Amino acid sequence: MTKTMIRMRMNQSDAHYAGELVDGAKMLALFGDVATELLIRNDGDEGLFVAYDSVEFKAPVYAGDYIEAHGEIIKVGNTSRKMKFTAQKVIAPVKDGKYDSQAEVLAEPQIVCKATGTCVVPKDKQNKRVGE
Repeated sequence: MTKTMIRMRMNQSDAHYAGELVDGAKMLALFGDVATELLIRNDGDEGLFVAYDSVEFKAPVYAGDYIEAHGEIIKVGNTSRKMKFTAQKVIAPVKDGKYDSQAEVLAEPQIVCKATGTCVVPKDKQNKRVGE
């Protein structure tokens, strides 16, 4: 099935709560971008995100974190595309480091959010199907 990934650094404007905590909705926005790319690659059209079936927030995200959002189409219907998503932290700032700009690549990525959802591409807009 079709897969894709994007990486993004959370910045100060993403921090929504005290302690530079990033709103969980930011992960859903990343998943929306991943879904759009998946649909373009699979169908040649952006399609529409219609529903999340599940969303699990697993760990906090802070300004300065680098997040990778992964997505995969796991089922293709006539117009629906079932997808699963994972967001993981791969780089984090060093708190109380020698310099304010210190960061570290995490030895193991940390899962921060998981979700599944469904997108729809109307039949008349499916102009590029993989494998056809």
